[in-house]
Amino acid sequence: MLPALDPGLVASLVEGRHPRPHDWLGAHPVAGGWVIRALRPLAKTVTAVRADGTKVTLAHLDRGLWQGFAPDPGQAYELLTSYPEGPEWRSDDPYRFVPSIGEIDLFLWGEGRHEQLWHVFGAHVKTHEGVAGTGFVVWAPHAQAVRVVGDFNSWDGVGHTLRRLDDNGVWELFVPGVGAGGVYKFQLLTRSGEWVTRADPMARYTEVPPSTGSVIGHSAYHWGDGDWLARRGAGDPHHGPMSVYELHLGSWRPGLGYRAAADELIEYVTELGFTHVEFLPLAEHPFGGSWGYQVTGYYAPTSRFGHPDDFRFLVDRLHQAGIGVIMDWVPAHFPKDEWALARFDGEPLYEHSDPRVGEHPDWGTLVFDFGHSQVRNFLVANALYWLEEFHIDGLRVDAVASMLYRDYSRKEGEWFPNIHGGRENLEAISFLQEVNATAYKRNPGIVMIAEESTSWGGVTHPTTSGGLGFGLKWNMGWMHDSLQYIHEDPMWRGDHHNDITFSFLYAFSEAFLLPISHDEVVHGKGSLLSKMPGDQWQKLANVRAYLAFMWAHPGKQLLFMGSEFGQPSEWSEQRGLDWWILEQPAHQALSRLVAQLNRVYRDTPALWELDASPDGFAWITSDPGSNVVAFLRRSRSGEQLACIVNFGGNPVGPYRVGLPTAGDWVEVLNSDAGDFGGSGVGNLGRVTAEAHPWHGQPASVELTLPPLGALYLVRAA
Repeated sequence: MLPALDPGLVASLVEGRHPRPHDWLGAHPVAGGWVIRALRPLAKTVTAVRADGTKVTLAHLDRGLWQGFAPDPGQAYELLTSYPEGPEWRSDDPYRFVPSIGEIDLFLWGEGRHEQLWHVFGAHVKTHEGVAGTGFVVWAPHAQAVRVVGDFNSWDGVGHTLRRLDDNGVWELFVPGVGAGGVYKFQLLTRSGEWVTRADPMARYTEVPPSTGSVIGHSAYHWGDGDWLARRGAGDPHHGPMSVYELHLGSWRPGLGYRAAADELIEYVTELGFTHVEFLPLAEHPFGGSWGYQVTGYYAPTSRFGHPDDFRFLVDRLHQAGIGVIMDWVPAHFPKDEWALARFDGEPLYEHSDPRVGEHPDWGTLVFDFGHSQVRNFLVANALYWLEEFHIDGLRVDAVASMLYRDYSRKEGEWFPNIHGGRENLEAISFLQEVNATAYKRNPGIVMIAEESTSWGGVTHPTTSGGLGFGLKWNMGWMHDSLQYIHEDPMWRGDHHNDITFSFLYAFSEAFLLPISHDEVVHGKGSLLSKMPGDQWQKLANVRAYLAFMWAHPGKQLLFMGSEFGQPSEWSEQRGLDWWILEQPAHQALSRLVAQLNRVYRDTPALWELDASPDGFAWITSDPGSNVVAFLRRSRSGEQLACIVNFGGNPVGPYRVGLPTAGDWVEVLNSDAGDFGGSGVGNLGRVTAEAHPWHGQPASVELTLPPLGALYLVRAA
């Protein structure tokens, strides 16, 4: 006779709230054989069909709980179930399987060191003990019970209660017969006794917003970018050419998915000559107006544009076309949507429990608990996920400054000091160091980029010397000062000359990237073109001179979409770019200038080899009276390029400029050339410097400087 079960135990099993249902359901040894228990609510009969074909009739105990005895030996089995109406249903029992994840995975997670977490957590289609199905794994340490609900069980999770595997709060269930494409969520019983429903934090695919379900993902993609990855791994992006075209995929050309965008984006970026594209965040987010910066699905490419394999296709095609891919990554904060990460298991889990640390006052969002080892693991693995699963070449980490300071955007009384009495967020600093060191260790040739808007020291310095370990830092000071300068009427620019030259004082304190990003063309700031003074010709000329100055300035370059052809209107994610403006010759000409800037840039190591070293730069002159700046850029081999910019509204000349050697110099770029929409003032493409010392240089030449124009000179071969 089988032992009786406690009524309270039976109730917890049939109500789907037992933390370890596998301890009682499934097959268990008893005296003389095995007891088989199964949950089959509303069934008429239930029979276990063992691997050798023998059948074991199960008796109904209470509210859908069935039980029967099988003699030795123990065997795998299936359940044959009949209902008052309909045919018999034969299926595997999810409670007869051993855990679908191993002890090593649990150990690494417990240590906060599982670098490939996405292979374990979430929903994974697999064959387990010879049976096809899906394994579900979720972290919910505060939950009393966890169930998985989905379209495969009519959103009733009573028969699919997960088991708690360890003290860290990992829950697991293998559901046989469930495959890719199924929609699901987790139901969690909180310590207060309330059931809450949440999307899977580790889902690798989701429903299309505004729907919020997680989708069982499975990749069948075969990559073709092996040559690109080999070249990337053998190179160094920090000392190579990098001009970045930043875009918001949804509004670049509205209506294009990942696959459809590939051909058009490759053709366009190739024509313009950019080395990289940078996508605004493509991790899943519920509100399109956040541009992707309010992430709810950290492991899921947004389904707005297709399946994750479609995103793989886009990256693969870009790589095969010789174009690198950077993506914005947002570990600083996440939204409060109740179906996502916020209070995931009924209590603060991913967020810090103290609102003085765990809430962001500017954005109405929550801040990750960077001191929690499992939360850090979730984020570190997430960075690796994008780099390794999608072959992303670099991550631009958003809002780093908000992570570094405990008092960021907080008033007195809204924050408290760290253990040393300072304002630094020590846990966030340690996290950033860990994610950078790990990303570089595992993925040769990638680049980690910080959007850091303060003067924090050592952002791009090695972690071994106390730095944050980023490869590049956005130069927000250069962006602010130079835009302030170029906004002034040329008549008054001499009074603001320091704004255009100040960045050279600190240009080599970090490895910088110069950003004219999406943030500068929204929220009433207007487009890059609209920032310029003067009439339409002068506005375009100012843009040309400004971009030529930017491309020659030490540091990599980033330009947001639309700026390359002088979009007149401010960007909005709700509509496409002003592509129609390219019907006007002046805007076509600006686009040609950008393409020429990129060609000269890529072909001239002096413009990128020593970006972060003072050895790669020397002043020629800084002349506020004439609105002129001139400087040299140098390569490791000693090749040099002279950049001379006249930010004044009139031609200047003859204007003597010092050069490092006498002889012929080629004018490889004149932003005022007629082909670029300029007035054609210049020096006929070639000048001869004489041994006449000037500006501290051994040679010099008299030039005609075009109005609102920039010249690049290189020594003739």
